[in-house]
Amino acid sequence: MAAKKKAVLFLAACLLGLAAYLYHAFCQQDNQEELVLQGNVDVREVSLAFRQSDRILEMLAEEGDRVQKGQVLARLDTRELELQLQRLNAEIAAQQSTVDKLHNGTRPEEIRQAEGNLRQAQAAAEHAAGVYQRKRDIYTSIAGISQQELDNAYHDMEAKQATMSVAEAALQEAKAGPRQEDIAGAEAGLQALRNEQLRYIYLLSQYELQAPDDGVIRSRLLEAGDMASPSRPVFKLSLPGKKWVRAYVPETELGRVYEGQQARVYIDSLPGKAIDGQVGYISGTAEFTPKQVQTEELRTSLVYEVRVYVDDADNVLRLGMPATVRIVR
Repeated sequence: MAAKKKAVLFLAACLLGLAAYLYHAFCQQDNQEELVLQGNVDVREVSLAFRQSDRILEMLAEEGDRVQKGQVLARLDTRELELQLQRLNAEIAAQQSTVDKLHNGTRPEEIRQAEGNLRQAQAAAEHAAGVYQRKRDIYTSIAGISQQELDNAYHDMEAKQATMSVAEAALQEAKAGPRQEDIAGAEAGLQALRNEQLRYIYLLSQYELQAPDDGVIRSRLLEAGDMASPSRPVFKLSLPGKKWVRAYVPETELGRVYEGQQARVYIDSLPGKAIDGQVGYISGTAEFTPKQVQTEELRTSLVYEVRVYVDDADNVLRLGMPATVRIVR
């Protein structure tokens, strides 16, 4: 009886040992099929700055605000630009009047005035010609006047005839109206002013800083009264698109990782809950002693940066949050 009992105990011990061995082997196989990495969450960010340099008039968003695409976040002082635009509008109005005048042609009143000037010039020329003729007759018949007087009468007649010719040309010009070249030049000048007006309107629109996409304000870097410029960001905006975990793979494990490989991401605030992802980027250059590493072994090894992109539908991942990545072979 005792021998039988010992045999049963021995068999039970063997079975327990076999179960322990199989469990250990299974765990080792499972560990070999997964590559465990430590990393941090990254998100896409945009640094928002004004295109123009001027003083900030209003700041309309705070850190943590959710903003929508096209929402105005800040404004610059536009008073100087608005005064310049008003002056340009006045120049456009003046040039428009000039173009309208050229298109309308010569007014009837101006033609009648030109005709009156011509009649006056003709009368003066005829009178001067008569005076010269009489003085010429006197000079040749009885020599009653000097040569100087005769010459003066002749020059006066020529001057009056020249004035009449000018009046005739002015009347013809008034009847013909403006030249097409003058009209085209005036219209080109008007178009140039209008183009300049559009440029000023565009510059005014750039005095408002708008969100390029939906997102969350992460940093408010300037305040109202500060001088803005293209090189000084005003806000940092986090975009709600793809998020990823930046991790580092040892050189000896690099062959186990490839683009498109499935992975699971875990965070401390949700223990046991996996977030699905996949490997989307593998660096082609090894780094030595990266700035952020999670284990002592990696600090003295050549490592490669890997980005595991995730679909964070519940929006639980935050920038810089530590995460554990399990890459399935």
